[in-house]
Amino acid sequence: MLGNLSKLSTGQRLDLPEVLRISLDSLRADKLRTGMTALSMAVGTAALILVVTVSLTGRSYILGQIENIGTNVIWAEYTGVSSGPNTESLGDRLTVRDLAAVEKSVPGIMAASPVVDLRLNTFLANSNVPVLVLGVDPQYQLVRRLVVSEGRFFDQKDEESATKVALLTEHLARQQFKSPDLALGQVIHIEGMPFLILGVFRESVDTMGQSEIEANTVLIPYSIARYMTGSDAVDQLYFSMADSAAVSEATERIRAVIVSRHRPESTYDVSNMTDVLDTAKKMAAALTTLLLLFAAVTLLAGGIGIMNIMWATVHARTHEIGVRKVVGATRRAILLQFLCEALLVAVVGGLAGTLIGMSTSVSMRLFFHYPIDTSMLSAVIAFLACCLIGIAFGISPAHNAARLDPVECLRHEE
Repeated sequence: MLGNLSKLSTGQRLDLPEVLRISLDSLRADKLRTGMTALSMAVGTAALILVVTVSLTGRSYILGQIENIGTNVIWAEYTGVSSGPNTESLGDRLTVRDLAAVEKSVPGIMAASPVVDLRLNTFLANSNVPVLVLGVDPQYQLVRRLVVSEGRFFDQKDEESATKVALLTEHLARQQFKSPDLALGQVIHIEGMPFLILGVFRESVDTMGQSEIEANTVLIPYSIARYMTGSDAVDQLYFSMADSAAVSEATERIRAVIVSRHRPESTYDVSNMTDVLDTAKKMAAALTTLLLLFAAVTLLAGGIGIMNIMWATVHARTHEIGVRKVVGATRRAILLQFLCEALLVAVVGGLAGTLIGMSTSVSMRLFFHYPIDTSMLSAVIAFLACCLIGIAFGISPAHNAARLDPVECLRHEE
């Protein structure tokens, strides 16, 4: 290292290539400490990239699930009375007449269906099991984006002629008939009436029983459910808008139509998936921020490692610094020298971390065939952040080295 001093004379300034060469020589002199510091920076950089990758992938998955349920879906249900005793005698439930009024008053509705909840004794394969029977319109399949895996959904002809047909969930079909395809053509009895199994369905997204559809659910035409209940009251009204951008406005208009048709003290919940979607986005953003903080701590730990190694380097090379100053090296040259060494460690660690982070994401996509969302921007930002941290944590040791008194430095034993 001292051999490089022969190129320095009074007033001479180190050019950048020479600074880089001397910095590399200095770092090679302590490979273990340099390598460990660069490794900590690599871990922090890779962590930042992977956190962004996981966050983007998780966000896309959650939003995709919600969108599959239907961001253009609006539902309405009776929730009780705002004053007085909440009893059945005061009930002011929704009816199919409300549905017709909404379809007439609110433009842009693509499909609509009432839902009647019937918890009746249903016999499947000669066994009495608790089954949720829902009376719905043929358009319910479109509104709820149901997937018919076997057979078909009942149509408007079945509805108008009150044909006794039914659809089972895949779970119920497997439980009772061993296989969904074996359920087709079988007969179940609801309140003593025989129903021909027309098809087997599932939700496009598994809602884990958090929607009106449960694992053991049977769908029948609303006209049959209306006959069985002896009332035109329904539990929910579902609407599907042709344009998802009109959902918010349509929700308010549907609420206004329903409220205008009932007593003032009756209350109704008219909702859509927009609020759920917004909540999911906020939760995803909050989770991403939390994970980024953890990754940033790892990167800062690497920065502290750089600062420690530079302090140790300054201490070990105090005599060399004194010689450089005696032969003409300026404070700026000394400062640049040590900053360059700190930056080199950060660059090596940043490049390694970027390679690890991006290769991990690509490998998961190739080997697990999972749609991983990678971001080149996150890789660039992580690398730049690593470099900036290297410079920031290297300034203090470099500044201290530049301010050392040359006489005191020469007295320091090597």
